[in-house]
Amino acid sequence: MSKRAGFSLLEVLVATLIMGIAVTTLLVGLSQSVRNASRLAEHDRAAMLARNKMNELLLDAQLPLAGSVEGSFEGPQVQGELTGWRAITRPFEGQPNSGPGSLILQEVALEVWWKPEHGDRRTLRVDAYRPTRIPVQQP
Repeated sequence: MSKRAGFSLLEVLVATLIMGIAVTTLLVGLSQSVRNASRLAEHDRAAMLARNKMNELLLDAQLPLAGSVEGSFEGPQVQGELTGWRAITRPFEGQPNSGPGSLILQEVALEVWWKPEHGDRRTLRVDAYRPTRIPVQQP
């Protein structure tokens, strides 16, 4: 009897099945990586916007002692996404019996939100504190 070299049909089918499973697993892992990279890029952009807006708010002399302000972001850094912010300010700490003109610590809580094209609204919250004076009441 002569022996023929080569693979049987069953061996080819098993090898094809194993390759198919391996390729499918690779593609699923790759798509998850791309999705995570996109989500990370969105979060990084929101962190940059929050950092810039917080710096503006901390330097704003017209910021109310207690209250809220809000707005939206525009320009190339938002890349067409719907984005906005809201800051809530409140006195945080001061000397006992502080009066008008006294120096106190003010909390600024900033929430940056964005809505990706395909997804739910997401938020990033940042808190900061700044020294400020209690406003003097004008008669």
